[in-house]
Amino acid sequence: MRNFNLTVLEGRLVSDPELRYTQNGTALCSFSIANNNDYYKDDELQKQVNFVDVTTWAKLAERCNEFLKKGNRIIINGRLKQDRWQDDNGGNRSKISIVGNQVQFLDLKNGDGESEKTDGDELY
Repeated sequence: MRNFNLTVLEGRLVSDPELRYTQNGTALCSFSIANNNDYYKDDELQKQVNFVDVTTWAKLAERCNEFLKKGNRIIINGRLKQDRWQDDNGGNRSKISIVGNQVQFLDLKNGDGESEKTDGDELY
């Protein structure tokens, strides 16, 4: 039985996206986003940054590579994926990432460096 797996995060790209193609020609785009969170501990404001790896596929991957650059703000809608492996010392390791289904581009720029859209209308 399949369980519900939906993740929505907003953040900024920490580097330019990397586009690759699988052996059968399917586009794969990888990038990471920084997601900020503030909270209070003992009446003192604490700042936390989560760095999350994202993978998009096919036409969405090509769009992400075409339009996104380091620093762009996005909203990613996708599912969590956990990879598990053993390191060289036999220790169990794991990593959680997001497989993106939709990406909302929140601050696209035109050729003059001016914002074309800031309302998040682009959704791929």
